Order: sequence, then C-alpha cells, then structure tokens
Amino acid sequence: MEYVWKPKPIAAQSALEKLSKEINVNPTLANVLINRGVESFEQAKDYFRPSLSQLHDPYLMKGMQEAVNRIEEAIRDEQKILVYGDYDVDGTTAVSLVYGFLKGIYPHVDFYIPDRYKEGYGISERGVRYASDENFSLVIALDCGIKAIEKVALAKELGVDFIICDHHTPGEILPAAIAVLDAKQTDCQYPYKELSGCGVGFKLIQAIAKRRNIDESALYGYLDLVVVSIAADIVPITGENRILAYYGLDRINNTPRPGLKALILRSKIEKDIGISDIVFKIGPRINASGRLEHAKASVELLISTELDEALERAKVVDEVNATRRNFDENITREAFEMIAAREEEQTWNSTVLFKEDWHKGVIGIVASRCIEKYYRPTIILTESNSKATGSARSVVDFNIYEAIAECSDLLDQFGGHKYAAGLTLSVDKVPAFQAKFEEVVRNRIEEVHRKPVIEIDGELLLDQINYRFYNILKQMAPFGPGNPEPIFKISNVQAEDVVILKEKHLRFKIVQDGQLTTPVCLGFGMADRAKDPDLTTVNFLRSRMRFDLVAEMRENFFRDKSSLQLYVKDIKFD
Repeated sequence: MEYVWKPKPIAAQSALEKLSKEINVNPTLANVLINRGVESFEQAKDYFRPSLSQLHDPYLMKGMQEAVNRIEEAIRDEQKILVYGDYDVDGTTAVSLVYGFLKGIYPHVDFYIPDRYKEGYGISERGVRYASDENFSLVIALDCGIKAIEKVALAKELGVDFIICDHHTPGEILPAAIAVLDAKQTDCQYPYKELSGCGVGFKLIQAIAKRRNIDESALYGYLDLVVVSIAADIVPITGENRILAYYGLDRINNTPRPGLKALILRSKIEKDIGISDIVFKIGPRINASGRLEHAKASVELLISTELDEALERAKVVDEVNATRRNFDENITREAFEMIAAREEEQTWNSTVLFKEDWHKGVIGIVASRCIEKYYRPTIILTESNSKATGSARSVVDFNIYEAIAECSDLLDQFGGHKYAAGLTLSVDKVPAFQAKFEEVVRNRIEEVHRKPVIEIDGELLLDQINYRFYNILKQMAPFGPGNPEPIFKISNVQAEDVVILKEKHLRFKIVQDGQLTTPVCLGFGMADRAKDPDLTTVNFLRSRMRFDLVAEMRENFFRDKSSLQLYVKDIKFD
C-alpha cells in the first residue's frame, strides 16, 4: 500500500529553545512535544507525570446526580439491580467494573450480557423482559442504550427503570431513562468527551464512592479494566483517558486482577504490558467469547477472585479465540476474492460486501482487514435473524457514521461513531444500500482520505539513536490515538545484512554517510521491498540503492541484553 508522508510542523525557534532549556531535551524532542500541546514546564510535568488528582469531578456529567440518587434509592429499599452491557471488550469490562463495585457494597445485584445472535447489539426486548420477569427494579446499561428509545419505553411500562451509561453519539431524541450519562450530549458540560463505555462506568462508581465517603483509592483496583477498554475500543489517549490509561497500565503490570493475570499468562507476554499488547493479545481473547459464543464467559473471567479459577476460564476463552482466528482468516480471504472479482467496483470509493453465511462475530475484524488492503470505507454484512446485519469501519478522518446516517431510509437501525458503526437492514435492500452508500461516500470523500498518511514527528541522524533519546520517548507512553508513538524520518541511507524472515518480513541494518551507528531495522510484511521488480533475486543491499525510511524506535530484549531497533513503517527509494 502506498503511504503519504506528512511531516508535522516545526515550531518557532524561540519556542523550541524555551522548552529545550526548561526540561533539558534536544530541539527534536522539544518539537515532538510542542506538536502534542506540551509547550511549558508545567504542561510537561502533567504530560510525563499524570496525576489521579487531575480526574474530573464525576458530578460535572449531566445526569450523574439523578443516577446516583436512583441507585441509592434502590439500595435503601433493597431493590434488585441489573448491570447490563454490550458483548464487546468495552461492554464486558464496564459490566465487570460496575457489577464488581456494587456487589462489594450491596448483595442484590446481578449482570446481563445480550446474546449477539439471538438479541443483537444493545438493549434488547428479551433483556428488558428478563429484567421485569426476574423483578429487577433498576437496570444500569453500559456501553449501549443511547438510542434504545423503544426498549426503555417498554421497560417503563413494565415498571423497570433505566440508567444509561454510554459514549456513542446520541440521536436527536434520548431514551426516557432516569438518567442518561453520555458526555457527547450537546448540553453536557463534562470537560472530557472521549471516555470509553467502561470509563463512563468508572465515573459512575466514582460518584457513588463520593456520595458514600468511600476513599477514592478503593477504586484504583478497577483501573486495569478501564485501560483494557480504552485500548481495545480505540478511544483517544488524551486528557482524562491518558490519566486512566497511565495508572491502569501500572495496575495491570503490577497487581492485575486474577482474570487479567490469567489472560496475560495465556498470551505469553513476558515484558511490561503496553497499549498494543492489550489491542492485539488481551483484547481479542476477551472479545472472542462474545463473537462466537456468549460474552458472559468473559465477564465471569474478569470478575474471578481466585487465580486457579481464572486460569480455567481463560483457557476456555483462549480456545474460543483460536477458533475465531480461523473464521477471521477464511472470511477475509473470501472477502478479498469477492472484491477482486467485481471489476466494475474496482474504482469505487467504498466497499460493501454481503454473504449470508459469514460469521457475524468476525465481520468487524474482516472490515478492518479490507481497509488494510484497499483503504476505503468498508461495510461487511451477513445474514442474522432473516436480516442483513453488518459492521462498518472507516479510514482516517472520514466519518462513516454520518455517511451511514445519510442512508438511514434504507436501514432498520444503526449506531456507532466516526470510525466504527453497526447497522441492520432487510436483505432485499442490500443492493440499494450498496449503491447509495457508494454515492454518499463519493460525494463526501476527499483526496486526503484516499491514501493512508504517516505523520512524521521529525528527522533523525543515526547518531541520535541512543538510550538518552529513547528513554525520554518511552516516558511519553501510553501511546495510542491522540498520542501516537513518535515516528521519525531517516534520510539517504543504504542497507546492509538484509535478511528475509518467514518469507514476509525484513531485517536489515542501515548506514548513513559519516555515521557510526548501524541500528537493526525490522520491516514487517516488507519482504517484497527487498526485491527488484525486474530482477527478482536482486535486493536493495546489493544494488546499493539509497533510500529514506520512516520508523518507530523500540527496545529489544534478547538473552538478557537490550538494544534499540527501528520498526520501519515505510521505505521510499530515490
């Protein structure tokens, strides 16, 4: 895939000199920080050393007072409370957090996760009737419910109150709940708008703790769940999320709950856990049960109190995840073949694919795989309960939720946010939807959306690649959306010791005129770059071609020794 390299702005010399002097870093690092909004000693202190004291007052969130009042009423009157959440990582961590906290202060609490296949996303009629039949007076919905107008109305008829804790974009009409906690409401004054669903759940228990004079330190044991949700749901790691993620990672690396400890052992992570480890190793295992079977298994794992019990549950979840990977690979291959076979759609701006027997649990993953290969807004649909149901994923800065909303006349329901959404429609309307979605995307898409962009934080000489530089970079973590791992350009280099690994990846060293350092570079999926297109056996080492590369700096551990390596994102030849 061809990338666009986009250098970030270079700050004014006076600003660079000021920050460099105040925090004792070189101008390259000063520029990286200024581009992230860090321009003074005080801002640098907050950035490098986040403090839990900086968390916002939960009562600033619209509806929080009403939500806590209703929960306290339920506890006082010994009413049954049902904690209800979505079946993905964000939903299951949110349920585990709120259920775990409430169960510690009140016995009459249970949890409910909808069945992906029998009930679908969000609050279901079956779930509402279950609450009524089992005499639950209050349902706390997490990571869902912002558009469940009819289901909350039904609950009200049945004498069941709802508190909605969501982070998705609200519609024009809100459910008639006792309280709606969602910072994205236009009239909500809460200062930070990008909490995960589990993050909203954390604010709720923070508010309850405040009402009950429970020391806030008692809540910090839940931050391992919060960071898992932040990483897996790909919300920005800025502001309050950065604080929660920073301390959540500390928790997960030092004193994780038994369920997460078991997943870490199953994942064979032998180093400090970072955001990417959660995204690629821990998150998919939690997600797997909800994708293929029932997400109740993930909640039971996350609320486990004994490690032996958690290890048994993690083993089951891990086996389900292995099955999920097989589905993922097979359906992705079929999707690629379908795209390649449709000649008339090769020049389209979007991808909409439907196959009735694709597994509903992995279509979101397949949509992401299609974007990696074709880079255009993508919707993958399958048949479920006689309807076409699908997952949508987007490219950088293209709002797929708004594009889907323009097609709402063809849909039964939809929901989501800028980069990911879900939708349901009649099977016979799929062709019309495909055509209309393509028309909407064609009218909305801009040139900047057509190729993935690599934003470059600065340019380095090889001799700048050292531990003093890297140790400052490392303190900029946790990395993720809004605070990406810094990427640097290194120009006019040549390769040495080129090795192709597993027929897919590259390992090589680079040299630069007059530079003594020759760092090892790893290029995942870049084996094709080692071959001349005309002479397939000639690699760029032997041809002595000069090239530029962009890469992230990482630390590698091997046999108790550490070294710095460059993780190459892209290469461009002269």
